[in-house]
Amino acid sequence: MGKKREGMQRMLVIINKLKGPQQYVPRKELENYVTHRMEERDGTPVDIRTLQRDFKDIEDLFGIRICFDKKQNGYYINEEDDLKKEQYERLLLNFDLLNALDKTSNLHTYVLAEHHRPNDSECLPALIKAIKFFHPVEFSYIYVREGDKVRKKKVLPYYLKEDQQRWYLLAYDNNILKTFNIDCIRNLQILYEETFKRNMNIDANNLFKDSYGIWNQTDIPVENIELSYSALDGSFLKSIPLHHSQEIITDNEMEFRIRLRLRITNDFVMALLSRSSSLTVIEPSHLRERIRKIYEEAIKRHL
Repeated sequence: MGKKREGMQRMLVIINKLKGPQQYVPRKELENYVTHRMEERDGTPVDIRTLQRDFKDIEDLFGIRICFDKKQNGYYINEEDDLKKEQYERLLLNFDLLNALDKTSNLHTYVLAEHHRPNDSECLPALIKAIKFFHPVEFSYIYVREGDKVRKKKVLPYYLKEDQQRWYLLAYDNNILKTFNIDCIRNLQILYEETFKRNMNIDANNLFKDSYGIWNQTDIPVENIELSYSALDGSFLKSIPLHHSQEIITDNEMEFRIRLRLRITNDFVMALLSRSSSLTVIEPSHLRERIRKIYEEAIKRHL
């Protein structure tokens, strides 16, 4: 294993341990944990000097500061915000998968990964910088649903979110939090001479709780939805629910019926169509009519 790769994996193992349920981790326990995890990855043992170098690299690379509390006799992560949490959790997942598929590891013989990743974008590094240092950004945005019409935008960038192999920017546009597909952004400029005060009271985890996917269209009401499926489709929907609000009403060999509560967006309708061989929309009636019209148009195209 290369030294750079081993060093990066070691840093991520440290962060993972310190973000566990144990608030303070004693020095020897941290040494043993990192050593064991690195040996699993064919790495080398560590000592306190190695850990201290890693602590400095972690702060330089990720902005995550690791401190030692003498009273509690343990290390802990200091002053971490939600954005950094998302960053390191994604890094941990990616590096664990990379290690599992490494040709030097026997794991690649029985781990079959789905080979897809979000499309890389030259905008991502600039947007991360703008978010981190509270700079507004300007760009041209292509509205695909409006015949590729282009509009100029000046926004306050808040979050980056990945969904279905695409990256999205969540930003305030005229005091409204909107979602922008990064693939549709052109001519991105960071306004270094300007800064904005970030609203720290936003609950990022609740931004999409009433939506399916990435689009949180607040102009669409939250509604009660009732759907019926066959027992076979129900077995899949029990293991992978359509939405966190999913509630099972009926579950027998004749029918699987669920109730949901969310906004009926285009993304949600597309999700329903992807498993629609046994779907019956019970309510609301306008969703049932919408699905019916989609089927009718599809039948016309195939006559």
